[in-house]
Amino acid sequence: MSSWNRRAKGWAGWLLLAVVVAGALAVGVARDTGPRTPEERVASITRRLACPICDGESVYDSRNPASNNIRDAVQVAVAEGQLADDEIIERIVLAYDGEELLVPTTDGFEALAWALPAAAFVFAVAGLTVAFRRWQESSRALGQATAEDYALVAAAAAQDDATDAGDDRS
Repeated sequence: MSSWNRRAKGWAGWLLLAVVVAGALAVGVARDTGPRTPEERVASITRRLACPICDGESVYDSRNPASNNIRDAVQVAVAEGQLADDEIIERIVLAYDGEELLVPTTDGFEALAWALPAAAFVFAVAGLTVAFRRWQESSRALGQATAEDYALVAAAAAQDDATDAGDDRS
């Protein structure tokens, strides 16, 4: 049992954990919550769109006339019921030269813009964990400090103090 436990705590166990976490994140991001009301759809869409005039504010939050026009266009598109949310967003983005997305889409290059930093963080934490464990094991392999080690450090400190005192006199 201890050899299995040791293997599970090794790099293969951490790799498996990273794959499971990445898979759970992918499922959670791509999961559809089912049918929504038109008001919920409009709110969801307008929260993903940036106000073309305001700096860093969503169309949902902004009361700028440009945002009101976008909100009205989204409401009309949702009421018609012909387009999916992403298609409505795509039309709005095309109408405003692609500057209106607050949240990247969940496919293609923009999905990588969200996934790569998260993956880099996970791998960095895993790498640091491995490094710290190796350092801890190497320090244990050295053993405890002996009286000779303490004497050697004390002699070096005394010599350093004597050198500093000699420099102060000059």
